[in-house]
Amino acid sequence: MEKAENFKSGFVAIVGRPNVGKSTFLNRVVGQKIAIMSDKAQTTRNKIQGVYTTKDAQIVFLDTPGIHKPENKLDEYMDASALSSLREVEAVLFMVSATETRGAGDNYIIDQLKKVDVPVYLIINKIDEINPDKLLVIMDTYRKAYDWAEVFPISALRGNNVDELIGNLIDHLPEGPQYYPDDQVTDHPERFIVQEIVREKILENTRQEIPHSVAVYVESMKTNENGKVQIEASIIVDREGQKRIIIGKGGALLKYISIGARREIEKLLGSKVNLKLWIRVQSGWRDKDTALNNLGYSEKNDY
Repeated sequence: MEKAENFKSGFVAIVGRPNVGKSTFLNRVVGQKIAIMSDKAQTTRNKIQGVYTTKDAQIVFLDTPGIHKPENKLDEYMDASALSSLREVEAVLFMVSATETRGAGDNYIIDQLKKVDVPVYLIINKIDEINPDKLLVIMDTYRKAYDWAEVFPISALRGNNVDELIGNLIDHLPEGPQYYPDDQVTDHPERFIVQEIVREKILENTRQEIPHSVAVYVESMKTNENGKVQIEASIIVDREGQKRIIIGKGGALLKYISIGARREIEKLLGSKVNLKLWIRVQSGWRDKDTALNNLGYSEKNDY
């Protein structure tokens, strides 16, 4: 792709409460899955950079963890990670869900946004799930709270108004360098995305406390002489009971999780994959600095 003479570039943060569709939006924009999606809150735990490139511009999106009241050190890390993004960007997208009323969590984020010196866009997502007559009321509710640079109602799932939003962002970007190659859609290594795919399959197939108590760490990832990728990964949980839930009766659930993850990883890598999953109990890992650092949950180690 030949670069335009007056090339534009910049960083854009996506912030919002948990489960408003930030990862769905990012995956749609870059054209493939780089952030996991789930109906559970607090799915995203790290800042995930997604790269959108045309011949005229490059936008580096930072998909942040959902901002919420912390209950442990992992939650504190996630909030700090999200809020730190606001100091690194040319614009901020504050995403809310059209299906949820404005609440204390939204007001807390808006208060943080008032300290920001860059344009802040209000993105009302999931408009495909509401009656169109309700949209003006939702927009009016948020317009009273902040002087938004722009307001965009969108459906990240169906693509409504997403192209218009991207075009508007590009119009307001400064001229700058191309930070990443044309074909690169994320700054995260494959190992990180593999971990996230495994975690997504666990979230899809478990309930209760499991989604918030589990982490995944790739122990090894190498290609053998036949071109098959050998991956060994550990699933970290808080308690023995959680381990039994993930294993399932006769190992059935763990096998189901492994098969689903392996299929997605093969699409990602374009190679056959042999995936081995182990479950380790590490009591209270979400409140232990050493465990969080080893699993990549720290500002210094934020992939």
